[in-house]
Amino acid sequence: MAIILCATRGGEEGYRTQDKAIAMAKERGDTLLFLYVVNLQFLDKTAAPIVVDVEDEISDMGEFLLLMAKERAAEQGVEANTICRKGNLRQEIKITALEENVSLVLLGRPVSDKSAFQLASLEKFAQEIESETGVKAEIV
Repeated sequence: MAIILCATRGGEEGYRTQDKAIAMAKERGDTLLFLYVVNLQFLDKTAAPIVVDVEDEISDMGEFLLLMAKERAAEQGVEANTICRKGNLRQEIKITALEENVSLVLLGRPVSDKSAFQLASLEKFAQEIESETGVKAEIV
């Protein structure tokens, strides 16, 4: 049984990507690994005690979102595990892909201009994942 890595977050785009990952894992008979990455670079100029509080709150939110994703997969009969990490999203996806010996990384296709990635940069990132890790990356 292979492992599909799906980085996730909240919101409609995240749920759409989760649904596609769940359907793919079910079709292939694979296990899912949902990843949530806490990245606090936007707080670099903020006082340290505030950063610690915010980091804890965002980590708790991430754990909750991962639990929801795992439950959504279980409802479809798909085994799923979760990992919450801290750091740079791009780096943590690649590190997790290698450490967890995944066979496929799924990246959610942007649906609006407000998406974290635009399609061209996401395609470049998928190529980067493949060249640096040897793991296939697919945009869904």
